[in-house]
Amino acid sequence: MQDSPHDPYVRVRGAREHNLAGVDVDIPRDALVAFTGVSGSGKSSLAFGTIYAEAQRRYFESVAPYARRLIHQVGAPAVGEITGLPPAVSLEQRRSSPNARSSVGTVTTLSNSLRMLFSRAGRYPAGAERLDSDAFSPNTAAGACPSCHGLGLIHDTSEDLLVPEPDLSIRQGAIAAWPGAWQGKNLRDVLDTLGYDVDRPWRELDAKDREWILFTDEQPVVTVHPVREAGRIQRPYQGTYMSARRHVLRTLSDSKSPSLRAKAERFLTSAPCPACGGGRLRPEALAVTFAGRNVAELAALPLTALSALLSTAAATAAEPAETARVLTEDLVARIGTVTELGLGYLSLDRATPTLSNGELQRLRLATQLRSGLFGVVYVLDEPSAGLHPADTEALLVVLDRLKAAGNSVFVVEHHLDVVRHADWLVDVGPRAGVHGGRVLHSGPPEELAGVEASATRRFLFDRAPAPARAVREPAGWLRPGPVTRHNLRAVDAAFPVGVLTAVTGVSGSGKSTLVDALTEEVAGVARLVAVDQRPIGRTPRSNLATYTGLFDVVRKLFTDTEEARARGYKAGRFSFNVPGGRCETCQGEGFVSVELLFLPSTYSPCPDCHGARYNPETLQVRLRGLSIAEVLDLTVESAAAFFDDTPAAARSLRALLDVGLGYLRLGQPATELSGGEAQRIKLASELQRPRGAPTLYVLDEPTTGLHPADVEVLMRQLHGLVDAGHSVVVVEHDMDVVATADWVVDLGPGGGDEGGRVVAAGPPDRVARAAESRTAPYLARALGFGERRRPLPRGQAAVSNV
Repeated sequence: MQDSPHDPYVRVRGAREHNLAGVDVDIPRDALVAFTGVSGSGKSSLAFGTIYAEAQRRYFESVAPYARRLIHQVGAPAVGEITGLPPAVSLEQRRSSPNARSSVGTVTTLSNSLRMLFSRAGRYPAGAERLDSDAFSPNTAAGACPSCHGLGLIHDTSEDLLVPEPDLSIRQGAIAAWPGAWQGKNLRDVLDTLGYDVDRPWRELDAKDREWILFTDEQPVVTVHPVREAGRIQRPYQGTYMSARRHVLRTLSDSKSPSLRAKAERFLTSAPCPACGGGRLRPEALAVTFAGRNVAELAALPLTALSALLSTAAATAAEPAETARVLTEDLVARIGTVTELGLGYLSLDRATPTLSNGELQRLRLATQLRSGLFGVVYVLDEPSAGLHPADTEALLVVLDRLKAAGNSVFVVEHHLDVVRHADWLVDVGPRAGVHGGRVLHSGPPEELAGVEASATRRFLFDRAPAPARAVREPAGWLRPGPVTRHNLRAVDAAFPVGVLTAVTGVSGSGKSTLVDALTEEVAGVARLVAVDQRPIGRTPRSNLATYTGLFDVVRKLFTDTEEARARGYKAGRFSFNVPGGRCETCQGEGFVSVELLFLPSTYSPCPDCHGARYNPETLQVRLRGLSIAEVLDLTVESAAAFFDDTPAAARSLRALLDVGLGYLRLGQPATELSGGEAQRIKLASELQRPRGAPTLYVLDEPTTGLHPADVEVLMRQLHGLVDAGHSVVVVEHDMDVVATADWVVDLGPGGGDEGGRVVAAGPPDRVARAAESRTAPYLARALGFGERRRPLPRGQAAVSNV
């Protein structure tokens, strides 16, 4: 074995991370390498869990022990040895959090350069003191406008918004902004105790009382004596009052729930802050100009316009100061990297929650391009995720540039154009979970054609155009418009009922914004189910079994065993989330944190339960020979056979198998699931419900993270929903999926201000011929009447020939 700094290969021996079966593989350096395989096959375990994790571990060994305590670390990977491994940089898929202070400028750090330009080279009013760069940031105490705290908007509400039906009494729910269930009842009981009439129609209450109930900042505490209900014992308690406005504003600022925040927004109006005019900064910062504009005005310009303005300012300055010249040239060069990726329509102040996944991914790549690193391994998690085929071509150019700069680029990828473009292909499989974990092929992509066991081979080489199928006829139409939000301006779009509709367009064209307008308030929507890729839980305590309700069935089965009945165990005994049956040493976590002096905390299996989560007494109860911990360790596939005679469990497991998740363990923590897996679990939870009224299912990029073989499984389920009388709308970039749709709504033609309108709508074959559509040539190829796609030459980006 070669083992020198000049070894041209990363050599992995005995990789056993997750489901990897002692994998040995040699992967070339200074190449674009694609890792492929069905979902759950082990490709991410090899690329991220083994190669990147080992590179990270080696780096941390060079860091001072005390400093290591400050860095979040992963454990050492389960691998025999890895040689020839350079330093590594990871770019994983991350969805933006709803943080109004995160923007294009902060993600790319371009805002830092712009603030420095104003601080050092801006034109100050006569007599004004020079400001530090922090003074030009709305996210610092030195710069934020004190009236709006740097947000640029003032949120407020009104009686008409808070009480849309004044003929109702408070007890009947007149104050629509209040929470439901017990919280709302508590507020009504507190008002009743305070002496307000909660049974008179709202409009008949005294104006002064209505004002106090809705807008007071007081929070009186009173003793509430609940009205007795049959069969319930309700004791007096101390209740705190909160006005409707205070509740709405607190929900908006503090809640982590997107649905609660969305509900709160319905009761608010937003207006530019009168103090800063929406500029978000203090007056002294807004008084400083460069090229005749303040920093807020420049941050609001599209990047292409900002670059042109800065270049013109530098070229026309009578006596350009050296500082201004250096800062301007650097800023223009860094903007150029972002615009090269097709993101020139974005502005620096654009909030990241309004960006699509594709836009965020390319912004992070642009930042890496400017880093100037050499000789490292970039490990990327599906860089094409969320990208339109036209955007993928720009991505290939970037990946080639990273490689040309002397780096190795390892991508976990499902997009066939990226796979064809790679220099080297590592295919893992043949299937998922225990049926995968083997390297089926490691070599040039074209040599995969001879690997019969590979699930990737058929899609890479044996693709035929989508088979002709009869397009379903709509049973009606949904018209959510006109929609004016983000880059959509009074857009009217019609969505057919009873068919499968695909919404397409380049990244940032407005697809998700348009689909978000499909709500239960739209005429014709009897029931709406939105299936997104947000995690099914934020902690390891949430898992596949708890989310689907399967755990409730399993615990009841254990409760009904003869041993449990003899011991008097109830269902709570078999939950690891509550005291009683769980191991109290680790409190049901299965592991404990070990504090080490001057070293980072580490986690190890609980010394008492050894990772089982339960105490010995609970584990003594067995169901057909298995303890509750052993049942949670079953895969969905194994559990389906184990619970075959239990209809309630079998129904949940069958739904999970139908969406291709047979490889997951029942107790697999939510934190270990990908966005695509979380989305399919949500879909499975919905599929197991008894079919009721016709439902509108809305899915945002459901094929993200899925191998083409898994996409086939998913699409069978979605078409099955339509055949059962439901409607399905998918935001999608996979042209093979779009080709099987009944109706296509294509937005564009570009992104940002260059998009935001419907450029084509109709059956796939009609949209594929639309002259203005950037989707059309790719859809035509998928349908078979455009030029057939040829494998792309390595080292050269894809170029449309249509």
